[in-house]
Amino acid sequence: MQDWDLLLTDANIATMNAGGVPYGILEDAALAVVGEQIAWLGPTTELPPNTSRDSRSMAGQWLTPALIDCHTHLVFAGNRAAEFEQRLGGASYEEIARAGGGIMSTVNATRDADTGMLFEQSAARLELLQAEGCATVEIKSGYGLDFDNEIRLLEVVRDLGERSELTIASTFLGAHAIPPQYRGNADAYIDLVCSEMLPAVHERGLADAVDAYCESIAFSSAQVARVFEAAARFNLPVKLHADQLSDCGGAELAAAFAALSADHLEYTHFNGVSALAKAGTVAVLLPGAFLTLGETQLPPVNQLRDENVPIAVGTDCNPGTSPLCSLRTVMALATSLFRLTPEECLAGVTRNAARALGFADRGSLQAGMRADIAAWDIAHPRELSYWIGTNELTGLYIAGKPAQ
Repeated sequence: MQDWDLLLTDANIATMNAGGVPYGILEDAALAVVGEQIAWLGPTTELPPNTSRDSRSMAGQWLTPALIDCHTHLVFAGNRAAEFEQRLGGASYEEIARAGGGIMSTVNATRDADTGMLFEQSAARLELLQAEGCATVEIKSGYGLDFDNEIRLLEVVRDLGERSELTIASTFLGAHAIPPQYRGNADAYIDLVCSEMLPAVHERGLADAVDAYCESIAFSSAQVARVFEAAARFNLPVKLHADQLSDCGGAELAAAFAALSADHLEYTHFNGVSALAKAGTVAVLLPGAFLTLGETQLPPVNQLRDENVPIAVGTDCNPGTSPLCSLRTVMALATSLFRLTPEECLAGVTRNAARALGFADRGSLQAGMRADIAAWDIAHPRELSYWIGTNELTGLYIAGKPAQ
């Protein structure tokens, strides 16, 4: 006799296990939870005798892994709607950035913002993601760009994690842009990131990973390599904003440091894709930024497929280039803009998104995995990339408990 804490019956399940049938589908199935983990799942006909403290019929609804947003800049103040209008008038993102706008305009607004307000606004964005089935969200710093403010932003991220049901992965992105006082001397700012910021971040336990922006308007590959070498000294994994606006060799750089992920990748060439494949680095595609910036250079999706590089997708929620807090919308955009299949999109916000954050305990539904589960009123999981602006979520379980 099995003794379970939670039993979900009369369900269809998209396990999202790699290989096998599409979506890892189990029809007319059940799933059992003990503590925070999945204890059993399989066809209803094979359900063992059990006692369950909480048994619920799903009435034919679909269960999937809870969604994971593996790339956000969720903690910020202000907005850049004026720049959005400028771009519609013909100005490029690079032109705006070099004129003092772009990331630095958000940095200034964020530095001026009260910490309590930053927390409240960020918590509201988290609620939007959770309402669509997210149970894990990555949040980067990068809008402080000085010692005190980078620490402050990461403290807000940690506070969000402590007060939320969601798992919050914290990423230190001190090398996001060159502050005005270091313009013309970016190496000196990298010195600050490596010798002062990063040691303090590590000592205070404020980051789970380190990220950087490798681009002509930000930092060179040599400068990013210094940041990644410093991260390695603290055993912190790395991620990279790579090849978004030009081919800077970002994919190869990320692969050389065995990065968890390389993100954007619009201008990555074949050698970069091959390097990612050999390193086991996840390609994170960000169609929200692609859409907002009006880009035309597509990421090398077919090459990523051919090389078996895991593909994840994320919102890239930020005020400048991807002002959206809807992972479901991102899934739909990834099909229409990048021609990902609905199954690739669902894998991209579950199994592969977990891998992009270094989580081995979630992203698929199987015995022993964390019981982060989303329930949907749909006829097939392909609908999760089909509907735009609707929300078919009927339930969310985080670590085996119904989300509040």
